[in-house]
Amino acid sequence: MSKMVTAGRVLVLTAVLAAGTFTVTATGCSEKKGPAEKAGEKIDETVDKVKDALDPKGPAEKTGEKIDKALGK
Repeated sequence: MSKMVTAGRVLVLTAVLAAGTFTVTATGCSEKKGPAEKAGEKIDETVDKVKDALDPKGPAEKTGEKIDKALGK
């Protein structure tokens, strides 16, 4: 009987730790962008502009990028 109680406690403890880890992880992510992320995005945009200058995009690709930008992707 004691093995059954111990196994139950382990299961409950595991569930509590998993829920706690998820909560900390989910609340730790903020929507605000830091200076490094902003700088990285600017670098990405610059690289995209250089690529576009060297190899222009077709109308379908341009439309797809506009849709992605509007959706925040």
